[in-house]
Amino acid sequence: MSKPEVRYFQSKYNKLSGSSHTEIYGQARKFYNSIISKTHRQPYIRSAFFGSKVFLELFWVHNAQKYRGEQMRRLKYYICAIDLLQHSKIPPSSKPNPNNSKEVYHRFYGLSREGNEFWVQVKEDKRTGSKYMVSIAPPRHKK
Repeated sequence: MSKPEVRYFQSKYNKLSGSSHTEIYGQARKFYNSIISKTHRQPYIRSAFFGSKVFLELFWVHNAQKYRGEQMRRLKYYICAIDLLQHSKIPPSSKPNPNNSKEVYHRFYGLSREGNEFWVQVKEDKRTGSKYMVSIAPPRHKK
């Protein structure tokens, strides 16, 4: 059985540039704050694929649990990930959460403007239909 072909969304944004955690975190947080200013309650974006809201707060909680180098590696793709969720209509790979049967994980794949691969994971609560952006990361290439 062959592996299904992965389709990538081409983002119009470059990944964030900078050499320190402070620089990259500041740029990502500034972009996030612009989203917060448009909402009155929980920050969200509208997804083209789902046709509904995807809440963003869980990503910041999840990312804060990582060590600084890993946070920086993931935050570089924040703007590209938001662009992907807002505009991509390419179906994600989806699988049930092995630890909670009431949740499904959807993984979207994308390319930054300069061609760097990354993925975005969205958690969906089957009972309520709520969706939460959980994680962003570039793939780990095996050498």
